[in-house]
Amino acid sequence: MTHSTPAPRRGIFLPALAAGLIAACLAGTAHAQDAEDDTAMPADLDASMTLESQENRGAVTNLPLPRYVSLKGSDGNARRGPSLSHRIDWVFKHAGMPLKVTAEFGNWRRIEDRDGAGGWIHYTLLSGVRTVVFEDDHTELHSRPDDKAPLTAYAEAGAIAKLGKCSVEWCDVSSKDADGWVRKTKVWGVDAQETRD
Repeated sequence: MTHSTPAPRRGIFLPALAAGLIAACLAGTAHAQDAEDDTAMPADLDASMTLESQENRGAVTNLPLPRYVSLKGSDGNARRGPSLSHRIDWVFKHAGMPLKVTAEFGNWRRIEDRDGAGGWIHYTLLSGVRTVVFEDDHTELHSRPDDKAPLTAYAEAGAIAKLGKCSVEWCDVSSKDADGWVRKTKVWGVDAQETRD
């Protein structure tokens, strides 16, 4: 049996003065697809994931787990297990979508999106470029990391932006339409205590 998630909305950025013109757009969907078979996961996979969770480091890359990455292209199959013979559970269809890596096995990474949907995806479909997705409509972007700073834009829920510098409370984000500082609690794709220079 396969499952599906609601289609994520693609948000837009608008200059602060044009907030009344915000409109929703539909974007790439994450949906279930049938595949060849439902092969069981390798027996040694459970042991390697246990080791990773104890050390908080990937067994393959030695990078921190969990960590954030983004979808490299406009298509990414998330499978039930770490091989091409496993069923495709989700298809991610939006380039730049932030994803969280939670485990590693060979050339495969177990990932999840902001709703917890995901599976195993080949590492070549992922990018180290950091992005975030906005959680709420009419999210304010400021010229500085200060609630009283002038507004530069508003972002809709589902809008994706490139992640820049971050303090404990604020992150600098940018897209082709706008840039500015946003409260970290308003976006998904960065940890609460993470800072970036």
